[in-house]
Amino acid sequence: MMACPLDPADVVEWQLAFSSTVHSGPSRLPAMRFVVHEHQAQHHHWDFRLELAGALVSWAVPKGPSMDPSQKRLAIRVPDHPLSYASFEGIIPEGQYGAGPVVIWDRGTFVPAGDTATQDLKQGKLTFELRGKKFRGGFTLVRLKRGEGKDWLLIKNADEFAVRRWKIESALSPARLRSLREKQPPCDTQ
Repeated sequence: MMACPLDPADVVEWQLAFSSTVHSGPSRLPAMRFVVHEHQAQHHHWDFRLELAGALVSWAVPKGPSMDPSQKRLAIRVPDHPLSYASFEGIIPEGQYGAGPVVIWDRGTFVPAGDTATQDLKQGKLTFELRGKKFRGGFTLVRLKRGEGKDWLLIKNADEFAVRRWKIESALSPARLRSLREKQPPCDTQ
């Protein structure tokens, strides 16, 4: 995948939105970004993205992430996206990878549980805390043995933020869809 320069407007937007985020917990790594895009491509799904090693490490989650620890969600690893993709909303034109409407469903910061997030990801289990508007608290991503390493489970940890029988609600209302414009994603994501 091609690297993209970070848009200075994105940096300012994230700093203003999350300037009150204070790092706490066992990790000495700084809080990094996460974003959940709702995406009506060939199949309606949510894209779950974590900032790691200079990119947005990404998974397609067909049923969307959940705040209910009993709902283990399939998360299919997809190509990393450039950091500038974190603020992307619009309609990807027909004939392009991921054609269809994309909106930011949630975003915030995430804090890995330890100091070795990139290594933990390679080993197939990453535990972290999300500090978003909708998603909060502990989560774990676990790679499954099936699916040639692309199939993972995204699991909400049982904590004070967990919500039993939680249901995700679409942000792609008819009014929201009318407000979107066709635009090119920030960079090639293939």
